[in-house]
Amino acid sequence: MSDENFAHKKDGDEALCWKTLSSRVILHHRVMDFVEKEEQAADGLTGKYVAISTRNWVIAIPVHDGKFVMVRQWRHGLDGITVEFPGGVQESDETPEDGAARELLEETGYRAGRVTVLGRCNPNPAIYGNTITFVLAEELTPTNELHTDEDEFVEPVEILVEEVIERFGNGEYCNAFVGTGIALYLKNIGVRG
Repeated sequence: MSDENFAHKKDGDEALCWKTLSSRVILHHRVMDFVEKEEQAADGLTGKYVAISTRNWVIAIPVHDGKFVMVRQWRHGLDGITVEFPGGVQESDETPEDGAARELLEETGYRAGRVTVLGRCNPNPAIYGNTITFVLAEELTPTNELHTDEDEFVEPVEILVEEVIERFGNGEYCNAFVGTGIALYLKNIGVRG
């Protein structure tokens, strides 16, 4: 997917669009910047808004023998453990496919033989400017080695596709990106299958 096909402005949208008058970083963190923006609506109204600037993310949707390969991990915001698809920050020199394959290998120890972009979304357009690309990973080969970050503790698990769909929205299956991944997977498997 190219940026010109994602959340673009159309003719006639002028009354909905805002113009950025100024912006400044009000808090810098190693993974994101909080940016205060002064913006002006088409009718002249101005206001200050906060946006989060961060790099794009990739999420692998790995399928192996009728199961999703997922990770259980601690999430600081929730103060709890979630079951999620492997994913993370897309490096600036990577395609989404390469980034998702790398994250899959690092977090689960599986190497993907085939990767296909399923779709791209924004985590919350009210405050985030980045995108998340969801990539189907197939033809998986186990390497039996994890290469996680120093502060990343994960437990790879294989769970039947139907079981993940049934459990989503409950307990450890609470990450909204899992639901988006499931939806894009279901949307696309009929096209290919």
